[in-house]
Amino acid sequence: MKVFLIGYMGSGKSTIGKELATVLDFSFLDLDDYIISKEGMSITELFKTKGEIYFRKIETAYLKEVLNFNKDYVIALGGGTPCYSGNIDLIAKSINTVSFYLKLALPALVKRLMPEKDSRPLISHLKTEEGVLEFIGKHLFERAHYYSKANHSILTDNKTKQEIIEQIVKHLV
Repeated sequence: MKVFLIGYMGSGKSTIGKELATVLDFSFLDLDDYIISKEGMSITELFKTKGEIYFRKIETAYLKEVLNFNKDYVIALGGGTPCYSGNIDLIAKSINTVSFYLKLALPALVKRLMPEKDSRPLISHLKTEEGVLEFIGKHLFERAHYYSKANHSILTDNKTKQEIIEQIVKHLV
């Protein structure tokens, strides 16, 4: 089985994913980390040197690789992964997969992302908190259609990691 965690950057996919994998006794894979290891450069460097179009192409290629792994995994996707190249449909059509949208409210996302904004290629150029809020709000609106295609949505506001993991596990049994 492959359990996919989707959601906007900063929604907790990697943090929850690592602990969920431990609880389920699955392997954990962060697709961005997988891309970094395969390409030999950071996501920021890939965006700067090769551009977003190149990144989205290889992201889909590596997602297809991961879908073919013959092992149980919890997989944290990049925030944009479900929104490009029919990736969310690839996941939905794959055998023995389930996806969860970790949904965090806009103000909470902004609060989480502001301190690490410089390491996030999509928002590193934004100067103010208001700019980040506007950008993320627009992005969430554009991406909601894709995120809503997940098998399950988990509202994560004001929940502990343990509560979120328990909610996911309930859907798996």
